[in-house]
Amino acid sequence: MESFGRIVETLHPAYFDVVMATGVIALAAQLEQIRPLSLAFTYLNIALCIALLALNAIRLIWRQKSFTKDLADFERGPGYFTIVAGLAIVGSQMRGILKYPGIAFALWVASLALWVCFNYAIFIEATINEQKPRFEDGINGGWLVSVVAMQSVATLAAELYGEHIVPVAVLFLALILWLAGGMLYIWLIALIFYRFTFFRFKPQDFLPPFWINMGAMAISALAGATLATNAQRDTFLGNLLPFIEGLTLLFWATASWWIPMLAILACWQHLIKRFNRPYSPLYWSAVFPLGMYAVAAYELSKTMNLPFLMWIPRLFVYLALAAWAGTLASMLHSIWTGSALERDLAGWRWK
Repeated sequence: MESFGRIVETLHPAYFDVVMATGVIALAAQLEQIRPLSLAFTYLNIALCIALLALNAIRLIWRQKSFTKDLADFERGPGYFTIVAGLAIVGSQMRGILKYPGIAFALWVASLALWVCFNYAIFIEATINEQKPRFEDGINGGWLVSVVAMQSVATLAAELYGEHIVPVAVLFLALILWLAGGMLYIWLIALIFYRFTFFRFKPQDFLPPFWINMGAMAISALAGATLATNAQRDTFLGNLLPFIEGLTLLFWATASWWIPMLAILACWQHLIKRFNRPYSPLYWSAVFPLGMYAVAAYELSKTMNLPFLMWIPRLFVYLALAAWAGTLASMLHSIWTGSALERDLAGWRWK
């Protein structure tokens, strides 16, 4: 019981990366018509989501000081955005795979409310905090989960409008969130790229969350493709269709640009510098971008009538599945060989 209490107290809010990664593989498998895999990952993700929600609720009630302290932490604070994204992705599973639009709507409302709370709490606290880390220590790809959260809420809202569940005002909100999320990415990626190129970059500095550099653009492309689908109907988005398609293609091209860059850095880290990081939940943040890139490429190909791109989702769904299985195996091996479960669940940071 004492060990459980410590796990709850130190639980990292970014552990919802597991829900994000599992959910996006289910969505990718559904698009590729691998129905048994899609259903298996969906039911597993529902269980993971409920368990992590329960742990966070217990933490908020019993360890409120630790919960709120993390909001002011430059390393742990951005992790709360994974809760927003995780709930929205589960909502997309409920709508697209299990066909429960009512539950999907409830999850969208919850994710939107949490996004409002976390977005302004985290960014305002980061602004007024008098104890700030050095720039090279404080900025990393984990901050881009804030963009992923906005785009996941926008995507689910556009999907629900397509099901005739929400009014056109919600579709307008999806458009606003999509555009604001794209602007937020520009602000943050400028800082991250500056960190990459003008500060010393050691092998241990290349963290799995840097893959969110790509994942944030992939989900932005998915949100744009979903909006473009609605624009092709009789909506106010009709006049904006060329703009939406152009910006969507820009987001997808940016995501594509990041993939070789990140892959080469990973090879440099492991093969040239021989730096092998032991298992930590950080690795789950590298799984989600691979799966999201598959989903985004599929929707982009369908929406813009680009069938020659369909090989991309067929490849990346299996890359994401392999990354998910490898991360799970690494986690189980870490537990089996005696690494503290408490550390695996809670004792890690973005850096």
